[in-house]
Parts: sequence; C-alpha cells; structure tokens
Amino acid sequence: MRALVALRLGWLVFAAAALVPMNVTASAPHVEQADLTGDINTITASYIQSSVSRAEADHADALLVVLNTPGGISNSMDDIVTSLLNCKVPVVVFVYPSGARAASAGLFVAQAADVLAMAPGTNIGSAHPIQATGENLSGDLGAKVLNDAVTRVRNLAEMHGRNADWAEQAVRNSVNINAEEAVKIHVADLEVADVHSLLNQVDGREAPRTNGSLTFHTGGALLDDYPMPFWQVFLNALIDPTIAALLIIVAGYGIITELSNPGLILPGVVGGLAAILAIVSLANLPVNIAGALLMLLALILFIADLKAPTHGFLSVGGVFALLLGMAFLINTGPIGLGVNPIVSIAVAAITLGFFAFFIRKVLAARRQPAFVGGDSLVGALGEAREELAPEGLVFVSGALWKAKAASPIPAGTAVRVVGRDGLQLQVARENGQAENGQAKERK
Repeated sequence: MRALVALRLGWLVFAAAALVPMNVTASAPHVEQADLTGDINTITASYIQSSVSRAEADHADALLVVLNTPGGISNSMDDIVTSLLNCKVPVVVFVYPSGARAASAGLFVAQAADVLAMAPGTNIGSAHPIQATGENLSGDLGAKVLNDAVTRVRNLAEMHGRNADWAEQAVRNSVNINAEEAVKIHVADLEVADVHSLLNQVDGREAPRTNGSLTFHTGGALLDDYPMPFWQVFLNALIDPTIAALLIIVAGYGIITELSNPGLILPGVVGGLAAILAIVSLANLPVNIAGALLMLLALILFIADLKAPTHGFLSVGGVFALLLGMAFLINTGPIGLGVNPIVSIAVAAITLGFFAFFIRKVLAARRQPAFVGGDSLVGALGEAREELAPEGLVFVSGALWKAKAASPIPAGTAVRVVGRDGLQLQVARENGQAENGQAKERK
C-alpha cells in the first residue's frame, strides 16, 4: 500500500515538474520579427504591411522591424510609415547589424517606430529627396517635395519625442550620424548590441499613441522571425536593371526562335514568360525610352538578318544597338547604377553567336534543293520503263512519270531527272550507263 502511495506521489511530482516549463512558456511574451533589408519598394512595402497584419492577428506583444536600407521609393515608404503608425501592437525598429544603415527613406521608417534602436557601427540620415534617376529635384516641384518631406519627418520625430530639428537637417542637407551620436542627440532611443538585449531593455516602456498608449512586454520574450516569403523574394529580385535587361534578351531569343521554327512551342512559352517578367521588372525601374528603343531596334535587325541575304551584317549592327540599349536602358542619372557592363558585353557576344548560328542554318537551308513537290524530283535517279524516243514513261521515286529525253534512251536504262515541265520530267541517261553496257557486251 505504501509503495502504491509513493508511486502516485512520484507521478504527481513528475507531472508538476513537466508543467512548470509549459506554464512559463505559455506566459512568456511573444514578439514577431520582420526584416526590412535592401531597397524600399512595392514588394518590401507589401511585406511589412503583411507583417503588421499578422502581428495584430496573433496578438503579439510587439513587432520588431530589423532595418538595413539605403532608401527607396517614396510611395512605398509612405505605405510602410502609415502601416507602422497605425499598428495595434508596439513597434520597435532596430538598425542592425553593425554596418547597417537607415538612409534616405529608411530615416522616415525609423522615425515612425515607437522605439528606435541602433546597433554599434550603424548610421542614419541622408534623406534629401531625389528623382528615381538619382538627379536632384528642382524648381517649384523640388520645393514642394522638399517641404512635404520636411514636415512629414518633423511630425514623425515629434510624435515620438525625438530630435525633429536634426531630422529636418537630414532631409534638407542630407546630414548623417552614427549610432552613438544619434542616441546622444535624441535621434534614436537606444544603442544595443543584439536583439535579445534590446527586448529586455525596452520591457515596460510606454509607447504614446494618439488614441492612448501601449506598453512593451518584451522581457524574456519568445521571438518568431518571419522573413520575406519566397515569392516576394523572387519578385524583389526582379527589380534590378541587369535582371530586367536579361529578361528582355531571353524574351527576344524565345520569340524569335519560335517565329523561325513554328511548332517548337517551348521557346515561345519561355519567351512569353520572360516578356511578362520583364514588364513587371521595368514597371518598378526608371526606364530610358531611348535605351528601350535601341534594344527593340537590335531585335528587329536580328530578325531582318534571318530573312534577308545580308550575310550577318545586320546582326553586327544589332549587337552594337544591343550594347547601347542595355547601357542606356535604365535612366540612373549621376548615381551610376544600371545594367552591369560586363553582363552587357557577355550578352552581346552570346547574342551574336546565337544569331550567327541561326543565320548559318537558314543560309544552308536556302541552298538545299526542295524536298517537297515536283521540284524534289530534280536530281533523282530512275529507270526508263519504255523507250524514250524522245518521250516515254520512267519510274522515279516510286511512281511512273511521263518523261522526255534529248536523245533516245532504251527501256531499262537508268536515268537521272534533270528538269521538269509541268507534269512531264526531263531526263538524261545516267552517266556511265552506256559505257557500262558496252563493257558488259565485250565481256
């Protein structure tokens, strides 16, 4: 009996010990992480908006946005800022890791956070608005955009008790500071080395909002990182000048191959998909019309060389047009970004080889005799089924044909078709036939 009681007590102690970590886990705060890395564009904006919606649906205790960006598109920046300002859970933006930056549009995203933290070795600022081409905005439009950006960044900084005067200078004069200086002059709230230290330090902080305040419960929190899903990573990778140019080339390869060889299907499908992806890519890039027209001219020259007997001269012109088109395709102004020149040269060389191969095949095909219809019989070997004096019947290519010869040919003689006149063949005695016959008689 005592042994049974002891066994039951043992089971109770074991169950209690097992439940303690479960209860601790269940009561631990829950923080969700989103990684805003690279250019700010429509794809990254959609990703952050989804992260905000998921954190709200999961009733997370906080949303952590790890930031490392050189800037990006202002419309996408506005979408991210609006989403963070209206998030129903507290938001922490962490410029991380060391070497990361919150530049240009990244400054606005950082100032929209309830808490802004920076890792040692990071920097923030340089937010003067420029065109997508990298050129400065000027005139009345430039003044309007600048004043709007200044007011917006001041509002964001003042809402969170930060240095609005410095934020204005970051927009007007593109000033930039490191993490230590940012904390010292109240541009950022904290300088911490890693994520877990950050969550422990912000635990218990109040996040003032227009409709009340939120409290951070992040001490010892369980952190769930939700990186950008694969399909968004793929779309984000398309927004690259070199990728856009390569997609245009692949589209041209596929479509021209399909037009030159109807019925292959696969090149046409690949070319069509590449064309659609190229449109998606170019829709998010500052396209130079002159560059696009040069690339179109290159494709036209390549196609013309397949049809006209120019022996490759048009293809050489197409290569030069292609090189210039890829160089000017993306209007990047003075910032020097665009299609990689090494890739441009490699693609031009491959394209020249591609079309030279096709041109050689087309020219060789043009030199071949016809393989269908009556003309296919020219050069065929047959046999005279009756004496040709000068007309009669011959057996050629499995059928009897009316034929005519320049000189009489006995029945049973091998003949060669030398021409055609309507449905009548013109034949001649096969070379060596008479000599072979005479040799047989002498033997």
